Amino acid sequence: MDLLITLSLILGTLLMGAISPGPSFVLIAKLSMGNSRKDGVAASIGMGIGGIFFAILALFGIHTVLTVVPVIYVALKLIGGSYLLYLGVKIWRGAKQGLTITCDEPVGKGSIKRSFLIGLITQMSNPKTAVVYGSIFAALLPENIPLTLYYILPPLVFLVEACWYIIVSLILSSPVPRTYYLRSKNIFDRMAGGLIACLGIKLIASGNR
Repeated sequence: MDLLITLSLILGTLLMGAISPGPSFVLIAKLSMGNSRKDGVAASIGMGIGGIFFAILALFGIHTVLTVVPVIYVALKLIGGSYLLYLGVKIWRGAKQGLTITCDEPVGKGSIKRSFLIGLITQMSNPKTAVVYGSIFAALLPENIPLTLYYILPPLVFLVEACWYIIVSLILSSPVPRTYYLRSKNIFDRMAGGLIACLGIKLIASGNR
């Protein structure tokens, strides 16, 4: 049961972070609206694989820190918690801002393979993604990480990242669903910002114990 709760919290928080529009969201929107739905889906799969990379990096990085230098783990909690709190407040305050996506020209003239690579590189080259993954994992993973998590968490992270961005590509490539989503952006951003800020506070509090 504890393992299921941990997984649910980690995946739910990652989903909230993905839902809040950022560089990855804008890229998928541009590809889906400016190129084609297939390009958006291909890039979404690339985003999911990038998520696997960060999940594995965070899992083994935190395990190493816990094993070698526990004091640094406390510092990581404080720094990561402060960043998540800042990020959550920023998302909350920016919820009322409109989302402007210009797609006058396609994003390159490439193939599905090119779109996949663009998605993968965008995800893996975003330093904010690394910080968010590290902070979330530091906050929610137990000190004694079960071996099972090393096998099941990365594939589940892929599903969360890829499936969300595939949904985005399907929604934004169709006029009517796109209109409804943009109208509800304020609600999604407030939910994401609130959850991430609460997680940041939890992380700071646990680091001070």
